[in-house]
Formats: sequence, C-alpha cells, structure tokens
Amino acid sequence: MSAHDVAQWQTPQGGYSSVMRLMPWITAEWRRLLLAIFLGALALACGVGLMATSAWLISRAAQQPPILELEIAIVAVRAFGIGRGVLRYAERLVAHDSAFRALSRLRLAVYDRLAIIAPAGVPAYRRGDLLERMVRDVDAIQDLPLRVIVPYVSGIVVCVGSVILAWMMLPAAGLVLLVSLLLSALLVPLMTARAAADAECASAHARGQLNAEALGLVDGLGELLLTGANAQWLSRIEAADRDVSRLRLRSARASSFAASLGVLLSGGAVVAMLLVAIPAVRAGQLDGVNLAVLVLLPLATYEAVSIMPAAALSLGRVRGSAERVVGVLQAPDLVPAPAHPAAAPAGIPELVLRDVQSSWPGGAPVRLAGDVRIGPGSRVGIVGSSGVGKSTLLAALAGFLPYQGSMTLDGVEIRELNGADVRRIVGWCPQLPHIFDSSIVENVRLARPESTDDDVRIAMGKVGLGEWIDSLPLGMDTHVGDQGGQISAGQRQRIGVARVLLAGHPIVLLDEPTEHLDEINADEVARQLLRALDGRTVVWVAHRPHGLVELDHIVPISRD
Repeated sequence: MSAHDVAQWQTPQGGYSSVMRLMPWITAEWRRLLLAIFLGALALACGVGLMATSAWLISRAAQQPPILELEIAIVAVRAFGIGRGVLRYAERLVAHDSAFRALSRLRLAVYDRLAIIAPAGVPAYRRGDLLERMVRDVDAIQDLPLRVIVPYVSGIVVCVGSVILAWMMLPAAGLVLLVSLLLSALLVPLMTARAAADAECASAHARGQLNAEALGLVDGLGELLLTGANAQWLSRIEAADRDVSRLRLRSARASSFAASLGVLLSGGAVVAMLLVAIPAVRAGQLDGVNLAVLVLLPLATYEAVSIMPAAALSLGRVRGSAERVVGVLQAPDLVPAPAHPAAAPAGIPELVLRDVQSSWPGGAPVRLAGDVRIGPGSRVGIVGSSGVGKSTLLAALAGFLPYQGSMTLDGVEIRELNGADVRRIVGWCPQLPHIFDSSIVENVRLARPESTDDDVRIAMGKVGLGEWIDSLPLGMDTHVGDQGGQISAGQRQRIGVARVLLAGHPIVLLDEPTEHLDEINADEVARQLLRALDGRTVVWVAHRPHGLVELDHIVPISRD
C-alpha cells in the first residue's frame, strides 16, 4: 500500500457524494422515516392552525356574535394546542427510532469493514483519529434524518399548505407568503451553507486530528516526559484545538446571521401582508375577520422555515463525518474477495505451502522456499531469527495478506476462499493478543459469544490457568485492566490461546507463544498449550527452542 493510497483514504472527497453513499443505510428505514415526516408535518400544521384559528377567534369575538358561532373555533384551538405537543413527541419518537436503527446498521458495517482490512489496513489511521471515526463520526450521521430530512421535508409540506390557504383567502396574500417562504426556505439556507457548510465539514477532520494528538500524548506520556518533548506535543494539541474553535466560531456566526435574516424576512412578510390585505378589506375582497389570520400566517409558518438554516449547517456537519466514515467503508482491501469463492473444506484440512512469498505494505518480502505439507492434526514449527518474517507468513496464512506461490487447504487456494471461511478454519493467536479492559471471562468469550461460563472455564483450564482463576477472589469475573495491565505477559498469551481454543478453529497459528515467559516456565507452558490443542493442526512460530521438541516437524525460514 503506497503513501498515496493512505493519503487518499484520509482526504475529504468534496461535494456531497459521501452523504449519498450512506443513504442506503438511512432509506432502509423509509417507512419509519415517512411516518416521522408525516407526524412532523402534522405538528407544524397544528402550530399554524393554532395561530390562525386564534387570530380568527379573537377578531370574531370582538364583534360579539352568538357564543355558538365561536364553539368550533374554541374546540379547534384546544385540539391544535394539544395535538401540537402530542404529534411533536410522536414525531421525535419515530424519527429517533428510525435514526438509531439505521445507525446500528452503519456501525456494524464499519466494524465489519475494519475487521476485513485489519491488521494491514488499520495502521493507516492514527488511533485517536480511528476512534473518532468509529464513534463520533458514525453518531453524527444520525443528524441526516433527524436534523435534515425530516424537518426540511415536513417544513416544505406545511409551507405549501400555508400558501394554498393564503391564496384561497386572497391571491395577492398567497403570492406574498410564497415569496417570503421561498426566500426563507431556499435563499437563507443556501447562504448559510455557503458561509459555514465547509467549516462544519472541516470541523469533523479537525476533531479527528485533535483526538489523535490528545490520545498520542496519553499513550506516550512517559516517553515524552523523559525526553522533555511534552511541551512541544502540548503545543500541537493547542494548535489543533484552536482550529476546532475557529471552525466552530465560523459556524456560530453563520447560524446567528441566518437566524437574524429569517426574523427580518418574517417581519417583512407581515408588513407586506398588511400592505396587500388592508386595501383588500376596504375593497370588500377580504372579510375583515380574516385580516388577522393573514397577518399572523407568516409568523405561524416561520416555525417551519426557521429550522432550515440549521438543517443546512447540519448537512455540512454530516458531510464531513460522512467523508470520514466512507473513507473506512471504502478502504482498499489488500486481499480482495474472490468473485466466485470456492467451497470451504470440511473437517481439519491438509495445509500445503509451495514457494510462498508475502510481505507487509512497504515491508521486505519473506519467502518460504520449497514444499511444506502439513497433514491434519500435525504440529509444525517455523523457526528463524527475530525479524525474519515469521509473523508475516502467519498473516498470509490467516488471509490478511496477499501472497505469491501456493497455499492450499485440501487443494483449495486460500486466496480463492471467502475471507470469513478462511478465518473460520484458521485461528491466529498473535504474539501480543489484544486484551480488552473487561473481565477475564468476557475477554475469552469474545471468540464465541454464545459460549457459557463453563465453556470458558474449560478452555482456561486447558491452557493452564485453572488454578490461577480459582485463586482470584472474583474468579473469571476479575477485570484485567487497561490493555491487560493487571495480568502478566504469560497469562495474557494464554488468554489469547484460550480464545482460539474456544473458537474451535481446526488450524491454529501460534506466534511466539512463550516469548514473554522465563526459562523455567516456558517449556511447561509449551507442553500445556500443545496438550490443549491436541487433535488440531498447529503451526508454531518461534525463535527460541521452548516447545520445539514436542513438534512433529521443524521448518527453517530466512531472508535468503
């Protein structure tokens, strides 16, 4: 993978094409989305109806008609007042339900993609930036239905209805309201978007940079203090924070300008309505009672258009986050999925390697010359000096890296299999298994979520951690701390093997499983691990002799 490819992942794509690429996740809930728009339009219509009916009621009551003539208007005012709150609550409930359902699908898609491009693709992002993409940027996509689609579409529906109502009462009034709403619904959001949408878009990337710098400081605080570089790093965080603040200030100014312009247009519409309605009343073209209705109609409808500039800003914010999320979803895969995947072999397949060559992006290639045949249930060791490329070979076997030559499972090339099938058959326990800040049982159960506590306990016992678990006050519910800081390196390694054991992979790849153990315990741990994996094919990578005497065959590897 070239530096150009990495830069392309992290560079904004421009326009709103990224937003459109995420629309399938939003439109998957189109029924709930349409219901939310309908409820939102009804809530806004109740607001318009409340003010219009109240204006008619007050004007008509001033003429002191019989009370029966006012009963319908009185009931309508109460209905509109109650309906406005109820319908608004229902709209928010349905809209958020739709957004959260779409968000859960999108988040799963991001996680699935990260699982596919890992481990070769994830290092292209800094940790803090990747965390920002996975959490905050994905969460920001919910603004697309909640703050853009639902309010804008329901507002347009109510604006059209208000214009029709004004037109029926007085055509000139309908024209005045139409012009006012067009300016408020189109011109003001367009001006807002031009003034601040780019700032909202850029703020997502600026937040990612700030988060990456802050997390980098936390991760390397000890080294930075020792070298005296902490002040320089803090200045980088301050610069990133200033960028975020500058972009937020720019957005706030545009938002306040849009709000002021909207109020000005609304007030101008009221004045223009008076200028056309008063002569109409004098000419007998308009009932005097309806004068108040027409004058207050622009104010009532303003609620529907006042949220549109904010929707334009939200769209800019969504655009920035969408570009970053799409960057993950469209990250290039080093091992492309085959167009027509072959059927995965059953049972414990035979593994055959022939002149295999592979490499990490930008790294030196590793080559395993000749033919290596590993029968079902065999235990083979791959040995070589540190840095020779043993882990690279295991990554290719696990389907994470492309390779040249041939690697077959019962005669089927690994590159011709679906990636999920490869990882179901081949389980890789890396040299430093990742340990989550959770309990021991949950760290192991990660390999097979449906497994019971007894299943986890059996797996832990097979890797030699049974007595240790029994000695803990909380047993398997003991928390291991951040990155496994409360357990030893050997315990961390065996938890990783317990995961592979619980997952039931027919072929297990062990990368330096005794590397972090002392001389006394390394041989005993090696025997325990091989005993736990009895009956499965084991590929053991090491540059130390511990455990090698228990293997069936040793394959040396070198750069030559």
